[in-house]
Amino acid sequence: MAAAAGPRLLPLLLLLHPLLLVAAAAASGVTYDHRSLVISGRRRLLISASIHYPRSVPAMWPKLLAEAKDGGADCIETYVFWNGHETAPGKYYFEDRFDLVQFARVVKDAGLFLMLRIGPFVAAEWNFGGVPAWLHYIPGTVFRTNNEPFKSHMKSFTTKIVDMMKEERFFASQGGHIILAQIENEYGYYQQAYGAGGKAYAMWAGSMALAQNTGVPWIMCQQYDVPDHVINTCNSFYCDQFKPNSPTQPKIWTENWPGWFQTFGESNPHRPPEDVAFSVARFFGKGGSVQNYYVYHGGTNFDRTSGGPFITTSYDYDAPIDEYGLRRLPKWAHLKELHKSIKLCEHSLLFGNSTSLSLGPQQEVRSQTLMVDMVPETLQASKSDQWSIFTERIGIWDKNDFVRNEFVDHINTTKDSTDYLWHTTSFDVDRNYPATGNHPVLNIGSKGHAVHAFLNNMLIGSAYGNGSESSFSVHMPINLKAGKNEIALLSMTVGLKSAGPYYEWVGAGLTSVNISGIKNGTMDLSSNNWAYKIGLEGEHYSLFKPDQGNNQRWRPEPEPPKHQPLTWYKVNVDVPQGDDPVGLDMQSMGKGLVWLNGNAIGRYWPRTSPTDDRCTPSCDYRGKFSPNKCRVGCGKPTQRWYHVPRSWFHPSGNTLVVFEEQGGDPTKITFSRRVAASVCSFVSENYPSIDLESWDKSISDDNPVAAKVELSCPKGKNISSVKFASFGDPSGTCRSYQQGSCHHSGSLSVVEKACLNINSCTVSLSDEGFGEDPCPGVTKTLAIEADCS
Repeated sequence: MAAAAGPRLLPLLLLLHPLLLVAAAAASGVTYDHRSLVISGRRRLLISASIHYPRSVPAMWPKLLAEAKDGGADCIETYVFWNGHETAPGKYYFEDRFDLVQFARVVKDAGLFLMLRIGPFVAAEWNFGGVPAWLHYIPGTVFRTNNEPFKSHMKSFTTKIVDMMKEERFFASQGGHIILAQIENEYGYYQQAYGAGGKAYAMWAGSMALAQNTGVPWIMCQQYDVPDHVINTCNSFYCDQFKPNSPTQPKIWTENWPGWFQTFGESNPHRPPEDVAFSVARFFGKGGSVQNYYVYHGGTNFDRTSGGPFITTSYDYDAPIDEYGLRRLPKWAHLKELHKSIKLCEHSLLFGNSTSLSLGPQQEVRSQTLMVDMVPETLQASKSDQWSIFTERIGIWDKNDFVRNEFVDHINTTKDSTDYLWHTTSFDVDRNYPATGNHPVLNIGSKGHAVHAFLNNMLIGSAYGNGSESSFSVHMPINLKAGKNEIALLSMTVGLKSAGPYYEWVGAGLTSVNISGIKNGTMDLSSNNWAYKIGLEGEHYSLFKPDQGNNQRWRPEPEPPKHQPLTWYKVNVDVPQGDDPVGLDMQSMGKGLVWLNGNAIGRYWPRTSPTDDRCTPSCDYRGKFSPNKCRVGCGKPTQRWYHVPRSWFHPSGNTLVVFEEQGGDPTKITFSRRVAASVCSFVSENYPSIDLESWDKSISDDNPVAAKVELSCPKGKNISSVKFASFGDPSGTCRSYQQGSCHHSGSLSVVEKACLNINSCTVSLSDEGFGEDPCPGVTKTLAIEADCS
């Protein structure tokens, strides 16, 4: 009787307790409803952090993940970068910083979930949006529409990645940690431009993804007409008002933009962290389920992989963890505290109780703050001969590749194998020029991205577009000689376009060349015979590779030439001391490329932004943020320091190679160590510390733990001095704290006693050393700034 009653009773129990049904279905993977994801039977609110594996190196991955986890992340998000993995049709690369399986394994070992955004189009401020350049040249291919060649290659690559993850049993349905997968990326912005083919493609992409049978939900961000069983998600500065297509789906924010991408020659967009925090509080307070910071680790676009054109790095200026792997504090200290508040309120948020999340003043300042400095270090040459150089030949440095009496598209010619394409021609000038006293003028038109102009083997000028408009025209006064004159134009790309409708068809290169101000009027050279050469001579000889260090083309120079264009420099350098992250200071150089031991550090261009480029002395973050609202860095180099991972250094025999286009002073290149020089904390007694790892929710909080300051220097360093300490009502921020009207005279001695000459310390606001209350009735705060060495 009892045995027979069980099956009849179960449906009734499930009707009475619908959460049991969800939990039972989710026990072996991931399901969802309108409230949240359900992972292994448990509802979750998730804080996710974007860490893109190719934007760092494997040696950095464990530390980056630990920093993200310590900051409150439950999950890591990454795109999968198609053009980094499929270098030619069917030819795959999964090594070094493109070792996706190893990265996923490190995420799993860190105890974090993984959101895998396969795309395989990703945008991501990444060259060509992550799509391989070779795909554009397969006949009949049109990207991101109902086009059979594109869909065939997209499906093959998606299947390749899914199968790799399945083989490692990484999907949550297999007991792994991948809880979400994404197909396509932000297609809703552009779908209409593709007409009926856009709609058909979007439906195909979602269906193709579902057919991969991953056992975890698939998402499509910024896609307003997703197929059934695919979740549409939000990307924006704010997503609290976002609603999924279906009332059965959770509210997921795949990209909360902490900043905006940088471009060479422009000031830096700056999104105040207070605005980010308020946006997160509003999102979870209004039913949000998963929120991902894009990009949490700023990263570096090594090599020539920046999207663009003109994009330098991906959101690096405002990422919570900078490209060196150091947490940007105090700017992001309060996010950790907000994440704690979200977890404290998780039950109320998940089950629909009235809950308001906000960022109070104590939350803004409670956490420890590390302050970092760039400490210069002389570029120590490890060989007596020091420098070697190789000077590029101007123009056609070998047999020309072809001749045309017209201009060809730069990108279609180089197929992104190089930034550089030479154009050369010659013309005769009558001995009696000019007709007037005016100088002749060389006029160049280009659809992008940049050009260096040489007349009779002399650099006469350079021109370039910018981040908002790649095309440009330039007018250069010139001195001609009687008889034959030779023009050599080095056209350059600075990253391929990464998004937009039909973006793969956006070209680059020269469109017109003429000379005005000469005797017979304007001389149009556009239809002259132009000889073309793809790439540089130094690239052809692979002078940047380690095995080319003894190439006889290098010429030793104890004192390298300065301000000389088209020059390759080589120097053997020692490893910078210590274990701090390293940056290469290229402020003394013009524009070019740089390598260490054959590893591409990337393009450098410390191009100064205009002094009046929309910067403001202070930022009022009230109201909605936009990329032009709070800009900083006017009149300063767009980028000065370039990250050099320590894992790229050898114990000795390190070779630095620089190709300089315009001319600079290589003797002033230096390494700089990114040093955590000081630590601060600011804690008030009405905001006691809570350790979420050991917090027992079942125990009432009748006797809260006293607030305390916790200071910790990086590993291997101790607190060497206390520069500021005040128990009372201090104000300000790290490195600019000020005493208030209430100040305990023994503040400094109490802190020094607890903290000097040790790596970390704790000072409670109830410390007996503070003795008698200096100002009864005032909420006490303890502010400390200390040096680490």
